[in-house]
Amino acid sequence: MITDGQILDYLSAIEPDRSNILETIENEAIKLDIPIIKKDVQGLLRFILGIHKPKKILEIGTAVGFSSVLMSEYASKETSIITIERSPYMINLAKQNIEKANKTNQIQIIEKDAQDALKGLKEQFDFIFLDAAKGQYITFLPYCVKLLKTGGVLISDNVLQDGNVAKSRYSVARRYRTIHTRMREYLWEINHHQLLETTILPIGDGITMSYKKEK
Repeated sequence: MITDGQILDYLSAIEPDRSNILETIENEAIKLDIPIIKKDVQGLLRFILGIHKPKKILEIGTAVGFSSVLMSEYASKETSIITIERSPYMINLAKQNIEKANKTNQIQIIEKDAQDALKGLKEQFDFIFLDAAKGQYITFLPYCVKLLKTGGVLISDNVLQDGNVAKSRYSVARRYRTIHTRMREYLWEINHHQLLETTILPIGDGITMSYKKEK
C-alpha cells in the first residue's frame, strides 16, 4: 500500500454499494488469497468507463474475473470484453464467476499465454486494462499500442510495487530485482512513447493511465 491506510479506509467507507455478484466474487477471492483490483482502482475504472463509453475492451490478466465483471457492469450493455488468462485454475474460477454474473454473452476468455494471444488479435480496442505478470509489461506494451484505437485508453495496474520501484535496485530483495528493473523500463517507455500521453497515479499500488494520440 503506497497511500495512507486511514484515508483509504475512510474513502472505502463512503463508496457507493456494489452489486451482490461483485461482493460475492471479492469475498471468495479473499478466502482463496487471490488479489483483485483495489477499491480506489475500481472507482477509477467506473469513472473512466462512464466517460469514455468504450465499445470494445481488452483485459490482459483475467484472474477470477472480478475486473471483467466490474467493467461489464459500468460499460454499456453493447460493450464486448475480451480477457486473456493462461492459468487453468484461474480460468475455471473466472468462468464460474462470469456465468454467475450472467455475462457470458458479453465477456470472452482467451485461454492462452498473453503474448501468444496478443499476437493473434487483429481487431482494435477502445480500452485496454493491463493487469498481468508485472515483469512482462514491457513486452506487452508494443502489442497494446498496436491494438489500441486512436483516442483509446490504456490503464496498467500495480506499477509502483508497494513503492519499491522508486528504490535503488540494490535495496530491493534479490528475487524481485528482475521485475523491479523491467517495471522501471516499462514506466520510462510508456512515459516517453511517441504515440501515448501518460500519467502515473499513486492509487492502489500505482497505475498508469494513457491515451493514444494521433500519429
